[in-house]
Amino acid sequence: MPPADRRHRLPAWGWLAVTTAGFVVAVVFTTPWDWLPGGELAPIDPTAGLTAAQLQRIAAYRVEAVPLALLGTLVPLLLTCLLGFTSWGARLVRRLPGGRRWWLATFVAGAVLLLIGRIVALAYAIRAEQVSHRVRLSTQPWSSWAFDQLKAYAVAALVTGVLVVVAIGLRRRVRRWWLPASLFAAALVVVGSFAYPLLVEPLFARFTPMPGGALRSSLLALAARDGVPVDEVLVADASQRTTALNAYVSGFGATKRIVVYDTLLKQATPVEVRLVVAHELGHAKAGDVLRETLVGALGAAAGVTALSLLIESSWMRRTAGYGDPRDAAVVPAVLALVALGSFLVGPLQNVISRAIEARADVHALNLTADPGAFIDVQRRLAVTNLSPPDPARVLYLWYATHPTASQRIALAEGWAAEPGR
Repeated sequence: MPPADRRHRLPAWGWLAVTTAGFVVAVVFTTPWDWLPGGELAPIDPTAGLTAAQLQRIAAYRVEAVPLALLGTLVPLLLTCLLGFTSWGARLVRRLPGGRRWWLATFVAGAVLLLIGRIVALAYAIRAEQVSHRVRLSTQPWSSWAFDQLKAYAVAALVTGVLVVVAIGLRRRVRRWWLPASLFAAALVVVGSFAYPLLVEPLFARFTPMPGGALRSSLLALAARDGVPVDEVLVADASQRTTALNAYVSGFGATKRIVVYDTLLKQATPVEVRLVVAHELGHAKAGDVLRETLVGALGAAAGVTALSLLIESSWMRRTAGYGDPRDAAVVPAVLALVALGSFLVGPLQNVISRAIEARADVHALNLTADPGAFIDVQRRLAVTNLSPPDPARVLYLWYATHPTASQRIALAEGWAAEPGR
């Protein structure tokens, strides 16, 4: 690389160092690494106390579902990398319509490449849905399932198209384009996290306020005692799609919401529902959504800066065959780098996520002081959601966003064994 090019790239390397350092510092100092402060987890029972019949049912489902899920993830990833790290992707993009207008060609390239990946993954997704129907984990009609797939693709294509158009537009007009591009990516993470409950979640579920009654009153009283302002607990019509049990917190500020599945209300006892909501209150009280959003914004800024350095490199230009990064032919390489990077950082994201979930578990135990009910909930969740209490290590590292049922039960037993409990 000529010395002039090296000097031109030095500011980008400096910005990458700054954003990466900010991301690392934020992760290190905001992640609750100690799952049970002041105590120790009890010895872990790999069965989580489930019966042999329950474990066998979970294993029978997983032996079919896991390979399909892996293939549905890895095959599209390999195809994306094949198109992005060879000249095949650039050749394909040059044959697509919209070539006279760079922004239209760029948007079409992103949409078509995403569509190819979706089509490749569709066979595995259909088979996985068939398995879920057979074990009665899925209740969704095929027409509704297909419509959800279309909506998910449309959202992904729109977001991807906007991102690549903005990035290439900045590259065409700004010399140090990586700076505004990284700031735009960070801002988009924040705006997206805030707006997600209002714009995206309603596309896939219907939300209604929890009906008045003893349970709703007890949940609002629990939130008040916890010091978390909650006006409503929303109920999602999850039973239209699944029998799985779940609850979650999304958004922050004016869009913060606590959502419980209607399946949870139908199948769990009021005590168990209170405990699940107490866990979600832990997320709300700790500001986990906002914290994760800000950490994600720093990660996005660093990622976009690294991406800019990679696509500007002569090696990447030769390998991917796009020549000029201002051309829509660069889109396959961009998507491949993003997909591969996201896959590789998955284990780190899961380590952080599991620690945050463990903190919310401890919060629920502190708030309800009912480890027995907590343990009952973990067993119910494992059995109903067909989640293995002790998954294979590589699957746990790469895909587990929550502690296992065995770990969560050991956490509750360790909490209960602390002096003074």
